[in-house]
Amino acid sequence: MAKLWAVIKREFLERVRNKWFIIVTVFGPIFFGVVMILPAYLSVRGMRDVKVSDIRIIDATGAGLGDRVATRLVGGPMGDASATQVQVVAPSEVAAAESAATKDVMAKVRRGYLVLDSLTLQEQKASYAGRNASSLGEMESIQNALRSALLGQRLEREGLDPKRVEALTRLKVQMKAERITDKGRGGSGLGSAIFGFIIAFLLYMMIVLYGQAILRGVLEEKTTRVAEVIVSSVSPDVLLAGKVIGVGAVGLLQVAIWLGSAVALYQFREPIFLKLGIPAAPALTLPNVPPSLIAALVLFFVLGYGLYAALFAAVGAMVSSQEDANQAAQPVVMLLVFSIIFAQPVMLNPTSRLSEIVSWIPFSAPVIMPIRMSSISVPWYELTATIAGVAVTMALCVWLSARIYRVGLLMYGKRPSMRELARWVRQA
Repeated sequence: MAKLWAVIKREFLERVRNKWFIIVTVFGPIFFGVVMILPAYLSVRGMRDVKVSDIRIIDATGAGLGDRVATRLVGGPMGDASATQVQVVAPSEVAAAESAATKDVMAKVRRGYLVLDSLTLQEQKASYAGRNASSLGEMESIQNALRSALLGQRLEREGLDPKRVEALTRLKVQMKAERITDKGRGGSGLGSAIFGFIIAFLLYMMIVLYGQAILRGVLEEKTTRVAEVIVSSVSPDVLLAGKVIGVGAVGLLQVAIWLGSAVALYQFREPIFLKLGIPAAPALTLPNVPPSLIAALVLFFVLGYGLYAALFAAVGAMVSSQEDANQAAQPVVMLLVFSIIFAQPVMLNPTSRLSEIVSWIPFSAPVIMPIRMSSISVPWYELTATIAGVAVTMALCVWLSARIYRVGLLMYGKRPSMRELARWVRQA
């Protein structure tokens, strides 16, 4: 136990005292804050310069729908609809009008053009082409204007006053989504989803960063022949356990500092957003995080980190150069990438069968299950079974990695084949 503690202390202090650890720990929250705030700032600033109304509307409906859309694109009946060019054509002239409009867009006379025809009135279908066709925000603005114009036209056909129609079709609804758990109200649903995604992303990043740190540490000790000296006084199993625990403690410390900084940044979000000119900071109620959820999240981090750290350590013991390490670590990295790929689908629909299956797989559960736990109430038996599965898989990986580590730490030369690895496991 004394030797294990000595290895843990060495691994922990060696990394905590590193200047790069201090820099990343201090400036990490600032970096993530910039990553979250800068896109919103640029989006708001970009939307101010957007001229969605600077398009041509080819109206072949014969019902004046183009003028209605043009009015809504500039902000209402009192706006200057001349910013949008409305070209009324017969159905047989649509193709020629589209050809001419395409040339104008290519010449940068207009940003794009919207085609309205009989299908627009009958089946609510329209087509748009332009340089800004890939801008989701601008396309949504045009689509909303068209939807409002169609609705207003239908209401006027039913005999309603045009001004009354305009007032009725310009409603903006703000809906607050609140999560209800088995214990009652659980705070903002959106806040819970974002919290779960942040936790899963942090777990993913910590596993990648510190798993790779173990790989590099093992490889460095092996290539510099330091391992030969260490193994003379400490058994390889104790050395492996000390590395995994020591580096994992560094990861937990860094995550705790980052989460504390994130909460502080969230508390001061409004003055920061206002200083940057963003009109409204998102009002998200922080989710109610019970101690049991925190304990489960920490447990998933420990188990997931232990699982992948053991695999990375085994990879470091197998190879003798950084180039071989990069290639040998790819299967382990692909398992992690497999986990994060499903993070967004699970966050959007945590109750789906796909979400359940992915959260049960031991190699993806440490990343996916925290998202489900933060979004919905996972049954205790399902959570227990998942934790047990990850724990058993981690124990198996640690056992295999320890046997590979025991032999491979003092082996040099070419990377072993699968048959040689199997022989190492049997002989260790």
